[in-house]
Amino acid sequence: MTVKAYGAHAADKPLESLDITRRAPGPHDVQIDIAFCGVCHSDLHTVRAEWAGTLFPCVPGHEIVGRVASVGAHVTDFKAGDLVGVGCMVDSCQHCADCDDGLENYCDGMVGTYNGATADAPGHTLGGYSEQIVVHERFVLRVSHSADQLAAVAPLLCAGITTWSPLRHWNAGPGKRVGIVGIGGLGHMGIKLARAMGAHVVAFTTSESKRADALALGAHEVIVSRDAEAMASQTKSLDLIVNTVAAPHDLDAFLNLLKRDATMVLVGAPATPHPSPQVFNLITKRRAIAGSMIGGIPETQEMLDFCAEHNIVADIEMIRADEINAAYERMLKGDVKYRFVIDNATLAA
Repeated sequence: MTVKAYGAHAADKPLESLDITRRAPGPHDVQIDIAFCGVCHSDLHTVRAEWAGTLFPCVPGHEIVGRVASVGAHVTDFKAGDLVGVGCMVDSCQHCADCDDGLENYCDGMVGTYNGATADAPGHTLGGYSEQIVVHERFVLRVSHSADQLAAVAPLLCAGITTWSPLRHWNAGPGKRVGIVGIGGLGHMGIKLARAMGAHVVAFTTSESKRADALALGAHEVIVSRDAEAMASQTKSLDLIVNTVAAPHDLDAFLNLLKRDATMVLVGAPATPHPSPQVFNLITKRRAIAGSMIGGIPETQEMLDFCAEHNIVADIEMIRADEINAAYERMLKGDVKYRFVIDNATLAA
């Protein structure tokens, strides 16, 4: 089937309207009419080949929500008309230890929603900046938010799960002080989720102008990280830090804020490495630096259900498909609160 999409033919070319093909649904496939797709920094890095290995034509998009159009003969958990989502992966080996543990995101054979190897034409996956997608049932998520919230649900499929997973794994909740570094697409979700989980939330930003926004999102305290005195006031006070910043920066400034045995989890992926932290900051308090990448399918479903129960969605700005190149430029300047979402109905315009 031929559908409309938005993508690029080369790293130095703008995104433009494309015609792409989607496979016919197999016995375990779900065919989805995409209503909205969030815009992630990963989309920009990939389509501009700032990360190695981009395959063209590249159609980005891995924050997908819509309705089921049809299902394969062996699909029992979904039916036409269901509200569903698809996140950052559409396949995995499905039989390794990671997959057996419901952590398909760490499977060596994980297939990304775009730029991943597939038997479908053109030989790699094409993402959610498109009218429709066909996905194996294992990688389809049920959305229980109301239909009028659907656009703002889309970023939960990446920004939501990327922050939820470390918060859950490191046991954020009542009695815990959790720091969220960076108040952008990821950070704003981290604040909302940590607050709803019952933690005391301390938000860190380089900009005083974001203080009111961070408090409105649910932070109990806001620290401007350029203020040495304010930073010092948090020394050895935090049980967990989720660092969402995707630019190289001084990690020691935040390590000093961790209690003994506490962890800073890096979820932002800078194009060049962070300056190396001082080892003494780690060994003198048995602190840890860790990383985390999205989440497995069971965890992603758990996150979506939690967000529906607590009425949590992303803060978004809706755009037409033909505004995506301008949106990328604005995203590079931090000029979005806090996630662009494409109205996929505009792909056919």
